[in-house]
Amino acid sequence: MQLRPIYMDYNATTPCDPRVVEAMIPFFTTGFGNPSSRDHWYGWQAAEAIDEARERVASLVGASPKSIIFTSGATESINLALQGTANALKDRGRHIITCKTEHSAVLDTCAALETGGYQVSYLEVDEEGRLSLEQLEASITAETICIAVMYANNETGVINPVRAIGTLAHKYNIHFICDATQAVGKIEVDVNTDQIDLLAFSSHKIYGPKGVGALFVRNRDEQHILPQQYGGGHERGLRSGTLNTPGIVGFGKAAALCHSEMKEEAKRLEALRDRMELLLQQSIPGVVINGTRQRLPHVSNILVPYDDTEQLLLSLSSYLAVSRGSACSGLVQRPSHVLKAMGLNDEKIRRALRISLGRFTIAQEIEEAVERLASVINIKTGSSPVI
Repeated sequence: MQLRPIYMDYNATTPCDPRVVEAMIPFFTTGFGNPSSRDHWYGWQAAEAIDEARERVASLVGASPKSIIFTSGATESINLALQGTANALKDRGRHIITCKTEHSAVLDTCAALETGGYQVSYLEVDEEGRLSLEQLEASITAETICIAVMYANNETGVINPVRAIGTLAHKYNIHFICDATQAVGKIEVDVNTDQIDLLAFSSHKIYGPKGVGALFVRNRDEQHILPQQYGGGHERGLRSGTLNTPGIVGFGKAAALCHSEMKEEAKRLEALRDRMELLLQQSIPGVVINGTRQRLPHVSNILVPYDDTEQLLLSLSSYLAVSRGSACSGLVQRPSHVLKAMGLNDEKIRRALRISLGRFTIAQEIEEAVERLASVINIKTGSSPVI
């Protein structure tokens, strides 16, 4: 029997933790009730489970349970946040500020809003992938209604100065929308300390099931956000539709596990990542690491001396699962807009790999992955490893 490849693409998705699966199973069978059924025990049981999950998810980001809106995932949460805010505040202004390195869920939504008459400013980043707070402040106009900047980048792991952005947004009475999909559950995120008004994140990035996400909404009455789908008034009127009870229960369990294990896990993963990068640089002459200043503990974006990473990944496919970048760009692989914004040319971008570690990564896999990667690259380039 062929062994499965070593999985090192945790930024794309994570496997469900067995403890999460165990928590979900009853709600596919005996606990199948609709949480909106208020007239009998089955509905009450489901509603109680939803309430507990909401508390757990809220606790992970320092929020109150009533401020958490469940969605189908971070992409829907981002659309609800951006379009809901833009539609509600269009009479006040039609200017949005975001960054060139945002996830496509933000960039594509902004592009759609531009076709509807909104103006969007796209901030530049430096070679480390970091934006300038001075440029951000200079971009604010009397028409600006929101700033949409991610917590940590999905390709490089670079962490943005979120707290400073939140302070700046509130200084000008502008809403701060933050895609925290890669950060939540990996590092401490607190919506109050960071002064975030709307925060999007997803279950399947934190060892929960796919198809479930959340949007933190700070005081809806003050936030002025309009729903984007109608029919039933679920989730405080912001997201109609029957709730995915098993998925939400799993999301809640995953959030609770991250909340209790996150600090130690971050230390472990950072040590593994640093060891991996050291071995890569020793084993493969010419390896370069992109975005090393203040990043997530489990992410490494590297340039390798190999002209065609697509062919490289095909050669490695039986042994190692890594990626060239975001898994959310559809079926067409385009050069990374993140690395391009960081100043890399197309030739370098074609040599980029994203390696992201996770809860089930072990030290032995690091050694084996580096050995396999080095073997393929050094044979192709004719290089000899230093070690």
